[in-house]
Amino acid sequence: MILQDYKQIDNCSTIIVGKNASATGKVLMAHNEDDMNCLVQTHVVPRKTHPDGETIIYKDGPAVIPQVKETFKYTWSEFRSPNGESFADGFANENGVVVVSNGCIGTNQDENDPQPKGIGYALRQIIAERATSARHGVEIAAEMIKTYGYISTRSYTIVDKDEGWFFQVTTGTNYVAKRIGDDEIAYIPNWLTIHSVDFTDTEHKNYYWSDTLVSYPMSHGWYKPAVEGDYSDFDFARAYQAPGEMVKSNMDRSDLAWSQLVGEKLPYKTTCVKAPKIYTIDDLKKVLRSHYMEWEEDLKADPTMSPHRYGICRDTTVESLVVEFSDKPETSVVWRASPRPCVMPYTPWFIGIERNPTGYEWNTTEASRKTHLSPDADEFKYNKDFAYWAFRTLQNTMEFNYPAVADKVHADIAKLEAEWKVTVPEIIKTYDTLDKVNHEYAVRLLTDFTCAQAQKAWDWALGENSEITDLIDKQRMDFWRSKL
Repeated sequence: MILQDYKQIDNCSTIIVGKNASATGKVLMAHNEDDMNCLVQTHVVPRKTHPDGETIIYKDGPAVIPQVKETFKYTWSEFRSPNGESFADGFANENGVVVVSNGCIGTNQDENDPQPKGIGYALRQIIAERATSARHGVEIAAEMIKTYGYISTRSYTIVDKDEGWFFQVTTGTNYVAKRIGDDEIAYIPNWLTIHSVDFTDTEHKNYYWSDTLVSYPMSHGWYKPAVEGDYSDFDFARAYQAPGEMVKSNMDRSDLAWSQLVGEKLPYKTTCVKAPKIYTIDDLKKVLRSHYMEWEEDLKADPTMSPHRYGICRDTTVESLVVEFSDKPETSVVWRASPRPCVMPYTPWFIGIERNPTGYEWNTTEASRKTHLSPDADEFKYNKDFAYWAFRTLQNTMEFNYPAVADKVHADIAKLEAEWKVTVPEIIKTYDTLDKVNHEYAVRLLTDFTCAQAQKAWDWALGENSEITDLIDKQRMDFWRSKL
């Protein structure tokens, strides 16, 4: 019997821009994380030395994984949901390695399949803790999947300033990784997108793959080469993807993204194409903020209609990231907007910060690690002491009449982002100068700046919420007075 997962995973979006197609001369990555009922907190996890015999264990999989002696520092976007969330968190480590993921419709499986299925949530943490480069992150992931097996179907995006990779893994022990070319651009919603594999690439310049990548689907009748022994017609996505991936939100987001990125809709499940232009972070922000294509038409029937339906910025979006790498990992910037990017400013967070901004976490790192898959119910109650709730309140207030207040909020966001566009490069220049004299003070500069901007975004959200409620109230009162 074949088991097929028909769950409609219809959320996250990710873009990779090769370094030659980027205005910065370095890889760009943009990602919307979409999940139901999640709260968001951030952590800064320092370098750690671990005792002999320490292991990594999470209850979503049976794997018991030996910890390495030393792990790298990293920032951690944690998404906490009432029932635990294995597949959402994003990481950026001190070496400038960033990892996020997209759920994919389940893969074909055999119910009697002997492949191990041991690791889930731990995979992304291990990449963050150990990877010295994006390529190294892919190699770590490959070794983990080979050793322990995976419990889901997923596409990981693993990037650094020089390389961007899709690492697509099936339930079990099969995977394939593809490097996005320096002159290419890639977009993925929530389906497998890697098709052909260059099996002659034994040096792994552009591909990695599992030992049974071809033989496994052949043994189950999911793939048969046209010519025996010739696997040039092998299509990973076709061989492994179970039916059900052609959901409306996947198709709509594919059309919406590619239309903006290259000027036309591309065939569904396109992996990447040669970039037709040079892309900026503003180009990617625009895509991540875009709404479903029928919204303008729907407004004619309901002028209060929300735009958060099947767009890229949608009802389930809980965080948006655009990563702008620099020559030094510590001065690379993760531009963060949470929850939905269309109503929040992309705030600069330097990767090199040494502490978390006040009010952006309610648990310690260790407490979050222990309870990530089983959080306390009290965490999901409004708490004014944490930034997340200010952002969520503003977002939800706007939903009551988004068209009436959007212009004001977008104009105010533009002012903040215009300011940061000027100040962030100056901070990097100052860091470079100061670092030659005193590294500790230079890191403190990045930390203090990031914390100050995070506080500014929080204060802005509180003030903006007050202003738009007053604006909506005035609009309502003016309307009713006009009826007197």
